[in-house]
Amino acid sequence: QVQLVESGGGLVQAGGSLRLSCAASGGSFSSSAMGWFRQAPGKEREFVATINTSGGTTSYADSVKGRFAISRDNAKNTVYLQMNSLKPEDTAVYYCASRLGRAGSDRLIAYDYWGQGTQVTVSS
Repeated sequence: QVQLVESGGGLVQAGGSLRLSCAASGGSFSSSAMGWFRQAPGKEREFVATINTSGGTTSYADSVKGRFAISRDNAKNTVYLQMNSLKPEDTAVYYCASRLGRAGSDRLIAYDYWGQGTQVTVSS
């Protein structure tokens, strides 16, 4: 059973930065594409970023493109989300997810395992 544990969330002022981490255990991390999603209060969970198994291919939601960067360290079984130029509308619970397969995906249904989430709050 794959377990995913997010960390790095918190409270930050608009324009600030945070780096989220997601540590994976119990599975083959290097064989799993990874994704980050977020869910704001009263809204549906939405795609943020995804990365393939090698880390060579990434994709982002338009709302975060140019501000966020996803990366992975297969030796540490960890995926990261560097978030810069944060805005109040980025406030949400951020979830990491893994899927068996080489390619990343922007679809929630494509993912097999999910973490519990970490809260990110951006004040104006």
